[in-house]
Amino acid sequence: MAKESMKAREVRRAKLVAKYAEKRAALKKIVKSGDPVAAFEASQKLQDLPKNANPIRLHNRCKLTGRPKGYMRQFGISRIQFREMASNGLIPGVKKASW
Repeated sequence: MAKESMKAREVRRAKLVAKYAEKRAALKKIVKSGDPVAAFEASQKLQDLPKNANPIRLHNRCKLTGRPKGYMRQFGISRIQFREMASNGLIPGVKKASW
């Protein structure tokens, strides 16, 4: 089980990314436009944004345990929780393979 502070940190980062998404996209568009003076100013403004506003800094975590590794995007949980839930029949349409 991950520490509550780690889970909370990821939530705060996600909110910050959402808050600055439009501004960031507009600045990126200016940087790629081609005008060197405007691009330089836009890149300076991009650097002034908070570090955690960058979507690269987000990390997927298991919704149940907060585990950062072994995350399965399709289900939003870690591989360990997935296996446990699938074995108990808690995930619809998923069953253990046998041949």
